Amino acid sequence: MNQESLQSLLPQILLALGSTAILLGGAWVRNRRLWLLVGALVAIVAALVAAFVEPPQIDILGMYSASAYARFCTVLWSLTVAATLVISCRYVDIFRFGGGEYASLMLFAAAGMSLLSAATSFVGLFLGLEVLTLALYILIAFRHGDTRGAEAGMKYLVFGAVATAFLAFAIALIYTATGTFNLQAAAVGLQAGDGLRPLGLAGWALLLVAVGFKISLVPFHLWTPDVYQGAPAPVSGLLATAAKGAVLAAFLPLLVMSGEGIADIKAILWLLAIATMLVGTFAALPQTNIKRMLAYSSVVHMGYLMIALIVAGADGSRALLFYLVVYSLATFGAFGIITTFADENGEIQDYDDLRGLAALHPRRSALLAVFLLSLTGIPPLAGFFAKFGLFQAAFRGGYAELAVIGVIASVISVYYYVRPVIALYAPESASVCRDVAARSETLLLVGCAAVIVILGVYPTPLLSLVALIIP
Repeated sequence: MNQESLQSLLPQILLALGSTAILLGGAWVRNRRLWLLVGALVAIVAALVAAFVEPPQIDILGMYSASAYARFCTVLWSLTVAATLVISCRYVDIFRFGGGEYASLMLFAAAGMSLLSAATSFVGLFLGLEVLTLALYILIAFRHGDTRGAEAGMKYLVFGAVATAFLAFAIALIYTATGTFNLQAAAVGLQAGDGLRPLGLAGWALLLVAVGFKISLVPFHLWTPDVYQGAPAPVSGLLATAAKGAVLAAFLPLLVMSGEGIADIKAILWLLAIATMLVGTFAALPQTNIKRMLAYSSVVHMGYLMIALIVAGADGSRALLFYLVVYSLATFGAFGIITTFADENGEIQDYDDLRGLAALHPRRSALLAVFLLSLTGIPPLAGFFAKFGLFQAAFRGGYAELAVIGVIASVISVYYYVRPVIALYAPESASVCRDVAARSETLLLVGCAAVIVILGVYPTPLLSLVALIIP
């Protein structure tokens, strides 16, 4: 690897080196909040470098790209991790986490997400995905002595190992059929009419299974509610937003640039999108646990995002990136509110725990209502505009049936998103008066809500940025 390649990978190197330094420093200085804030600073610096430092080369060893699109994703994931570390400051004190280890793993996960989004080959894709997954294995079960967390970690480990096996076998079959590890070349190679094409299609089918596990597509979603419920709330928020978004971002350039090479795969994606939207929606309806409801919510939103992947082209790419940003803000905010309500008695889980909290904590209750209503798609919040743009792209791309099913799923979702809001503003008094949120937590969540409102009223700046960086 030459100097230009290293400079082009500078954001990822900063995240990896920062993770290592914090891990070593945390062994000597046992100050939880210090290392979380240092980790947030490292992530912000990596985001700034990705945004403003022009890389000397775009193609890095034929494995990764330093394009504007890849750097945009690095900025998005790095800022998400920085926000997660900030929102975790009081949480790690309550549950006595190792601050250095926690921050180090978060930065390690950010490096994996960045590499995953920048991958241009199956080797780079595999390495980025495994770096991310290895960090998540530990973070999910980070709360020592919590049997539910240990169970969640074990389930994610088992399903993650199965997904890795599918991915490795898929890569082997695709390489056998096409003779290349390059993502775009492998997709285009499927157009060849030789006898190896069925082998390549089998490889892509196995690849979809692996991706389905990672982003909770139906029928590979069964781990999601249990893992989200058992994991620490900040980690669940990261799982639902950046971790899934990075996988989707890795495949967007592939579907945009491969032309008709993967038309057969799009037919499978069509079925997966419909099943994911409908099954996720009806599974969320009877939930009375807010983390499990948000888990099924993330399943449904992955179905929406699959529509954008199927549409591809300029319209699909813009709709996906805009939707991904808005969805990440709202979902991070919802899990962030759950994080701020945590105390020595544990996290808020059931809707009964929310009942009457608005009278005691009006600001946080109002913020949670904003985040949930944005996920519903209520105007004038950004969630409405994001869904409108996505469904409009589906109509333009000739996938009207997907748009109609998406609209139906959105209408039904009003029921399970509004239920916790009703519980918050119920006349009954809350059984427990939760702790007052730290100022940094409140400012961060208010900022997320403000961006959601602004993008709902004036989305042009983000749309213009997305138009500049789409692959």
